[in-house]
Amino acid sequence: MSKGKDIWIEKGYEVFALHGPVGVKVESLAKTLDISKSSFYHHFADMEIFTSHLLEYHLERCKIIAIKETNALNIDPELIDVLVEFKIDLLFNRQLRFSRNNTEFGAVIEKTDAMVGNAFVMLWVKELNLHFSTEKIAALFELALENFYLQINHDNLNHKWLSEYFTNLKRLAKAME
Repeated sequence: MSKGKDIWIEKGYEVFALHGPVGVKVESLAKTLDISKSSFYHHFADMEIFTSHLLEYHLERCKIIAIKETNALNIDPELIDVLVEFKIDLLFNRQLRFSRNNTEFGAVIEKTDAMVGNAFVMLWVKELNLHFSTEKIAALFELALENFYLQINHDNLNHKWLSEYFTNLKRLAKAME
């Protein structure tokens, strides 16, 4: 990626994460970046190509998250530290989930869930010491994941809220045993 593309993608990624795909407008990005709209069209030609770049960028970010999650030894504080560090990425993923009826977004969600979810599930099962079948763990994780993305936002994605969230999730999982 060239430097010119980078600034468009980084700002577009952040705007998408905070406001969803409808918030990503060439004119408002150009104004925020103090760059002409023609620069956008020089690098991307149209919004569809730009969105594809955002999705590729997100997949690269998720690879980094997956590695960090795999290296986490516990949920609190190590995994929570990773989640807070990658707050914008989680919010971007949240927006993708809300718009997953878009075929391209749905495909990215499947990839990111496989990439990031596997590392998370392994840590979750270990820490909760669950004695569920693989199918039950997968179902419980799917519910927890949907619930997580419904609840997170820019303001609550912090150590305190995440710690309380995972404590409550642990309590609920234990009650199901």
